[in-house]
Amino acid sequence: MRIAICDDDKNELNNMILLLEKYKKEHTVMFTYQAFQSEVELLATAKAGDYSLYLLDVIMPVINGMEVAKEIRSFDTDVKIVFLTSSPEFAVASYNVKAMDYILKPVCEKRLFSVLDEFLQDSQKPQEGLTIKAKNGMTRILFSRLSYVEVINKQVYFHLSDKSVRKVTARLVEFEQALLARPEFKRTHRSYIVNLYQIDQLTQREIITHQGNNIPVSRTLYKEVRDAYIRQLFWKEGVQ
Repeated sequence: MRIAICDDDKNELNNMILLLEKYKKEHTVMFTYQAFQSEVELLATAKAGDYSLYLLDVIMPVINGMEVAKEIRSFDTDVKIVFLTSSPEFAVASYNVKAMDYILKPVCEKRLFSVLDEFLQDSQKPQEGLTIKAKNGMTRILFSRLSYVEVINKQVYFHLSDKSVRKVTARLVEFEQALLARPEFKRTHRSYIVNLYQIDQLTQREIITHQGNNIPVSRTLYKEVRDAYIRQLFWKEGVQ
């Protein structure tokens, strides 16, 4: 388990490091962390960092924490994000990037430890996904990391949020029940099923994903896809 901490205030950053070390010692848990004073440096390593949790300062000089979180969400919809802020006004905005929580500064031991307890408890739960038989053996694909699925000439392609692709020889119908039973997946075309969380733009003719992929939308399915996407947006913003 790896944690990334980003705060341009060196004193706040050092305080977080001390608290993380204390948590590790008192709870006898193993994790590593990397500290950044620059949001630009954090983003430069984020994709390759394979972090499980981001602790992000909201107010930073070049790119604010909300924009950093949006960039992270473009390639990782599952990772946990916690904001560090001096004002509670950012609590509502945090829903837009599916933040796990926010902590008011100065960060205190009780509040941070509570968030870490919740994070560890949640990370120990098995994540839901599909197990597919690929060319090189069995592969587990988490629903949270699946961007969209397409079928071409009896080959089913699973496009993941990190832009990698898993391919199996099968029919799309073999996976439909598991995918379409979940509210975040919708059929947009006879050859495509899309994760609504991965949509960056929706028009009457196509979807553009966060990764920049263009996916066709059938004229007969557009209204259904649009309505489901709107419901998903409201859910993300906390209007349930």
